[in-house]
Amino acid sequence: MTRPGRLRLATAAVLSASVLAACSGGGGGDGEAGPGPIVKFDKPGEQPSVAAPSPKDTVLGPDATPAPVASPEKPNLLMITMDDAAMKDMQFMPHLQEVIAGQGVTIEQGLAPTPICVPARASLLTGQYSRNHGAVTVGGEGGGYQAFDDENTMPVSLQEAGYDTMMVGKYLNGYTKDEVHHQPPGWTVWRPTVDFATYNFEHPQLLVDGKIKDYDTYSTTLLSDQSNGLIEDQADSDKPWYLWVNYVAPHHGSPHESDDPDGISTTVPDKRDRDTFEDLELDTTPEMFEADPSDKALIRNARQKWSEKRRAGLREARQQRVEALQAVDRAIERTVATLKRTGQLENTYIVVTSDNGFYVGEHNLYGKLWYFRDAINIPMFIRGPGLPAGTTTRAPVTNADWAPTFAALAGATLGREADGVDVMPWLDSDATRRVIPISGWPVKGGLNPLYTGVIVGPWTYVRGRKGRGELYYTTNDQYQLYNLYGDPRYKPVRQQLRQLWQQTKDCAGATCPRTFMK
Repeated sequence: MTRPGRLRLATAAVLSASVLAACSGGGGGDGEAGPGPIVKFDKPGEQPSVAAPSPKDTVLGPDATPAPVASPEKPNLLMITMDDAAMKDMQFMPHLQEVIAGQGVTIEQGLAPTPICVPARASLLTGQYSRNHGAVTVGGEGGGYQAFDDENTMPVSLQEAGYDTMMVGKYLNGYTKDEVHHQPPGWTVWRPTVDFATYNFEHPQLLVDGKIKDYDTYSTTLLSDQSNGLIEDQADSDKPWYLWVNYVAPHHGSPHESDDPDGISTTVPDKRDRDTFEDLELDTTPEMFEADPSDKALIRNARQKWSEKRRAGLREARQQRVEALQAVDRAIERTVATLKRTGQLENTYIVVTSDNGFYVGEHNLYGKLWYFRDAINIPMFIRGPGLPAGTTTRAPVTNADWAPTFAALAGATLGREADGVDVMPWLDSDATRRVIPISGWPVKGGLNPLYTGVIVGPWTYVRGRKGRGELYYTTNDQYQLYNLYGDPRYKPVRQQLRQLWQQTKDCAGATCPRTFMK
């Protein structure tokens, strides 16, 4: 039942007044950036040339005005995650566009502050940035399930608030290997995939009622069957529910197929979808196979060369990724239909997102982790009561924001102090920027980050281990081809961003930036 007077409230700002003043134009000359180049391209795929100077842009702007949303009391909460799905993949998911984006809000600036599997998923569970929840990478020191303290996560708080909590699909890497030692607290229904069968698309395993079960069903279909069955079971329940459905596609996996390229890990589409995108080519945007990456100070692989044979392998990998997402697209449509048929749709918030984006040749990379927008800018959509249908927001939202947002909707109190914020007041607001700390750690383990930095609207500022840095301004340089870190015209803005980086790189809870700006 909706309570019309129950409105989402704005979160207070926490950046110090001195830093805000310095970064918005005050503070003795550290004001607006000097004019920079506008990037233009004569032909697709060419390196850019520099045109006329651009208008100036400050780092921070005036405070945005929240737009409160009237929400039901204790609505159902559904989180659907894909694995390694990129923003540019979403154009090939028509059902998602129709039943989620078309009926809700597309979040243009969805961000993964640490864009790789385990850290991103742990942030969804805790509302914390990676350095604070401790699972900073996939394996080794600080990596995987072993590095994550699963006490006092969001599902624990939701249970305490009267919710049934259900999980189906991929959890954190390394959770189960042949035997089960522990079930995380807070789950009414717990059905994770089992490593390493998590990545076997044709013969997955699930942990059901504490026992490992084998299936000969395509992974996405299996997880769709399981999750829709749980939704149907809840139709007659008096309790609200939270369900987290974790599809494995389009992450790479097995079995190997005859057309898989050598040396490039690929995913496995459902049989009905194989070769349905055989004419799909790689994009020809300028960051693809970047011709002059000499200014990329922190990423050695950005300088690698791609032969025609390897590029053909990437094209096949991209084709299979898009084909694997077709089953996820159908599963999303099926889930919305199940909610509607069982009378639960109008009382359910649905979030669809990915743990991270993915490079398929952009900046000469294949994979994730690094700070270019192709990996750190993730798909993110929400539909539900009180939200405007078919709209797009420029308000920045991170995967650390969903735990405090869901807790606020449920009337729950998180057991951990969240770094993220309740974003409901900002989804229909004039917000366009916010200070977001970002970071990445070695894939194979280690607690010394490869980079740390901040994203503020169009600005990306990162620092590496040896003090080297990169600075990008996407208003003029959409494809992040020009590292402006050493450009003297951008010294004032670099100083502003450095100040924000220093203040936020070790933030936790209320000391993390929470101000939304125009």
